[in-house]
Amino acid sequence: MKFDEIGFEGQEVKFSHVRHAAEASGFVLAEQWDYERATFDYKILNQGDTYYLRVPAYSIKGDIPTNDAICRLMSPVLGKHYYPHGVEYEGESFPESVINRAHSKLDLLKHTLEQEA
Repeated sequence: MKFDEIGFEGQEVKFSHVRHAAEASGFVLAEQWDYERATFDYKILNQGDTYYLRVPAYSIKGDIPTNDAICRLMSPVLGKHYYPHGVEYEGESFPESVINRAHSKLDLLKHTLEQEA
């Protein structure tokens, strides 16, 4: 599930700002980052199922994870984890409570990013 109208998609921010805002909002920098891309994840557990709310970012100037790299934020996505295959983003029906929690976290992240600017 893609969240296209959160309000920070396409925003360009220093990596240090987005990392601080994401961590302050409960997201973690996913381990699969490279020098051009990073993903900030928030894990949601609901009735025995695991979901990931992910905020992708990519560098438009400098290398991730240097603090002065400039990143462009992309549309957040919500996916359901299936062991051992990974996370599925499309073709899923997400519980309303999971979607509401995702919106709440994204609102918090947006607010925190605005405070960082």
